[in-house]
Amino acid sequence: MISKGCSPDVLSYSILINGYCKIKRIDDAKQVFDEMIHRGLIPDTVSYSNLLSGLFQAGRVLEAKEVLKNMYTQGHSLNLITYSILLDGLIKQGCFDQALGLFRDMQNSYLKPDLAIYNTIIDAMCKSGKLKDARELFLELSVKGLQPNVRVWTTIINGLCREGLLDEAYKAFRQMEEDGCPPDNCSYNVFIRGLLRHKDPRAVQLISEMTGKGFSADVHTTELVVDDDLVVKQLLGFCEVHQEGKR
Repeated sequence: MISKGCSPDVLSYSILINGYCKIKRIDDAKQVFDEMIHRGLIPDTVSYSNLLSGLFQAGRVLEAKEVLKNMYTQGHSLNLITYSILLDGLIKQGCFDQALGLFRDMQNSYLKPDLAIYNTIIDAMCKSGKLKDARELFLELSVKGLQPNVRVWTTIINGLCREGLLDEAYKAFRQMEEDGCPPDNCSYNVFIRGLLRHKDPRAVQLISEMTGKGFSADVHTTELVVDDDLVVKQLLGFCEVHQEGKR
């Protein structure tokens, strides 16, 4: 492009940075970013966000923090996408406390977290053994005027199953539909896996219900089913009864 006398703009550089990051050529992405600045162009929030995403995915947290610091120095404000990248990156690199601090800063700023960001934090809380905090954050959604979507419901149900709180998970599973958010294929599979792992007989009922709605077991759920002889027998018995009922 440059050799043909056409000077790339910020958008062109941002696309190139994003492309390099997606194929894990982070050093090339950084070089393009630095070249953009050298040519007198000012990186925008998209440019910074693309580079931050690549650095976090590569596990280069310290470099990502330096880029973030530079972003602040240049007077750029974080948008929802940038916050999402930072939170996801920090959590995946084991920096949960820093992610939570950033989330709290966001809550106190003019830019409020959306459902996707709430889901990221709730999921991280569940996986780090902070189910009580996850519950409180989930309940906070309605106070903030946000209606949990199927993804958020599924996350909290999964967290409850991880802790063996199957009755509470079952209640939440039924509540989501009552609240106008019917479970999808992912919801059924997540909850059924939770029941199967704890040898809960309600798994058979949920499998039947799931297939009746046109959904199907994914590979992870299927593995748990075939490894449980009792569940297999119950399902076979259910199929026989169902077939006799059709005659």
